[in-house]
Amino acid sequence: MDGQQVSFDLLGHCADRYGVSLTAAALRWTEIAPKRAILVASRDDHMLWAKSNKAALKSGAYFATRKNTIELPHDALAHSYNAFGMADSQTGRAQSWFAREPASMPVTEMTRVAGQYDYTLILLLLPEAEWQGARHDDEEPEEDTYDRFIRNGQYPVR
Repeated sequence: MDGQQVSFDLLGHCADRYGVSLTAAALRWTEIAPKRAILVASRDDHMLWAKSNKAALKSGAYFATRKNTIELPHDALAHSYNAFGMADSQTGRAQSWFAREPASMPVTEMTRVAGQYDYTLILLLLPEAEWQGARHDDEEPEEDTYDRFIRNGQYPVR
């Protein structure tokens, strides 16, 4: 997929190629996306679940769907208010999805109805965050558990 514009058509091609569902292909792509990406499944104008990649999580672009019932923004392509629109992709303001994003931050929203599962997939793509946590050149980089295992010579078994 290097160099190609991501779309549900491209993800569908990958799903067919590897014999997986569109949802599985989209979830996998979200993990390896070069920038912030969030995959949302919705039904009846509410989120069923959402998965953010690491870059999106670090910037605060995620949805806590396990603890809350979250309604889609009214200007979302997948919202029933926009049911008559024929577009399956649009660029809008990230603030309609994430209140903490700067007013000038765009979001690309793509939708695909997964008819056999009775939900709609929404892929949200955000550019890199304009704001990051405070960083100082003299600080040590933060180490997670995985990095600690690797540093100590404990490699994963696959």
